[in-house]
Amino acid sequence: MDYSPRNKRLLSLDSMRGMIMVLMALDHASFFVAKTHSHEFWGTAMPWYDSAMPFLLRAVTHLCAPGFFLLMGVGMALFIAARTMEGWGSWRVIRFFLIRGILLIAFQQFLENPSWYLGSLGTATGAFTSRGGPIPGGGASAKFYLGVLYGLGSTMLVWGLLFRLPTLAVIALSIAAIGLTQVVIFEFADPQAIYPPFLRMLLVPGHTDEWIVFYPTMPWMGITGLGMVLGRRILCEHAGVVRGLWVSGAGALVLFIIIRLLDGFGNFHRAAPGWIGFFNLTKYPPDLSFLLLTTGIDLLLLWSWMRLDSRNPSWGRAMAVFGSSPLFFYIVHLYLYALMGWAFPRGMGLARMTLFWLAGLLIIYPLCLRFGRFKQSRPTDSLWRLL
Repeated sequence: MDYSPRNKRLLSLDSMRGMIMVLMALDHASFFVAKTHSHEFWGTAMPWYDSAMPFLLRAVTHLCAPGFFLLMGVGMALFIAARTMEGWGSWRVIRFFLIRGILLIAFQQFLENPSWYLGSLGTATGAFTSRGGPIPGGGASAKFYLGVLYGLGSTMLVWGLLFRLPTLAVIALSIAAIGLTQVVIFEFADPQAIYPPFLRMLLVPGHTDEWIVFYPTMPWMGITGLGMVLGRRILCEHAGVVRGLWVSGAGALVLFIIIRLLDGFGNFHRAAPGWIGFFNLTKYPPDLSFLLLTTGIDLLLLWSWMRLDSRNPSWGRAMAVFGSSPLFFYIVHLYLYALMGWAFPRGMGLARMTLFWLAGLLIIYPLCLRFGRFKQSRPTDSLWRLL
C-alpha cells in the first residue's frame, strides 16, 4: 500500500472514482440524449425491460451511487489524517466538513437542478420513456429536487460531526442505519401518501408538494460510514487491506445471492421470473440486496485498481483525471449532455447514444485535467479545495 497523507493522493481511489463517474455519465446521457430512464422506487412497480441492453445499461450504472458514498467515506478518513498531521484541530476539521456539506446541498439546488430543467426544455412532448412506476407521493409542483449531491452533503454533515467516534462505533452506527431502513420503510408502504418533507429527506424518497427526494440520508450514511472504516484501515497500511477488499466484496456477493434467493428480508420487491427479474433491484431507498450486490462489486473493482496501481500506476491515470475533480465533472457533464439532447428532441436508440456519451467524455477530459491542476496549485485552506 503506497500512501502518505502528507505528500500524495492514492491513485487507485481517484481511478475508481473516475470509473464510476464515467458510468454515471452513461446513465445521464441515456436520460438527456436517448430520452429514457428508469426509477426503482420502493412501493411502486419495478421498471420493465423488453430486452437485455436497456437493463444492462441501467444495472451497470447502479454501481455509481454506492461507489460515491463509499469513496467519500474513504476520502473523509484520509483527509482527517492529512489535516491532523498539518496541525488542524477537531473544530477546524468539523468546520470544513460542515461548510462542504452545506455547499454540496446548495449546489444541488442552484447548480445541478437547472440542468435537469434545461434538459426537459430540449425534449419533445411525449418523447421521454420512463420505465417503472411513478414517483411515490404527489401534491404541488416540485421546486426542490434533492438528488445525490444532497445525499452526499447530508451524510458528510453527519459524519463530519461524528468523525471522532471509534471504529467499532462507526461500524455499529453504519449497520444500524442500513438495517433500520430495511425494517422501518415498510411503515411507509403507501406510495400515494404525502409524507412530511423532513421524513422524505431522512428516510422515505418520493414527492411531497414542492419537494422531491431521491437520496435520503439514513441508508446512504451507512455506506459512507463503512467507507470511513475502510479509509482508516488504509491509513494503518495493514498488510491485508487489499486482500480484505477481495474477501469483503466476494462475501457481499455471496450474501446477496442468499438473501435474493430467500426473497424475504432485504428485498423491497420480490424477484420476478428470469435473470433480469432476479437482478432488478430497488434503489430508492436501496434495499439490502441492492447494497450487497453493488457495494460488493465496487469493493472488488477497488481491489483491482489497488493491485493495478501497485504494479503499473500509469494504467489508471486517465480515469484518475476524472476522479480527482469529481464535483467539477459532475456539474459540467450534466449541462453538456443536456445541451446535446437539444439536438435530438425525440431521443434516439441506446446504441447510438453511446457515441454521444463517449464524445462527451472526450470533451470533459481536458477540462478536468486543467481544473485538477489548478485546484492542486491552491493552498490547502483555499475555497477551491472545497470543490
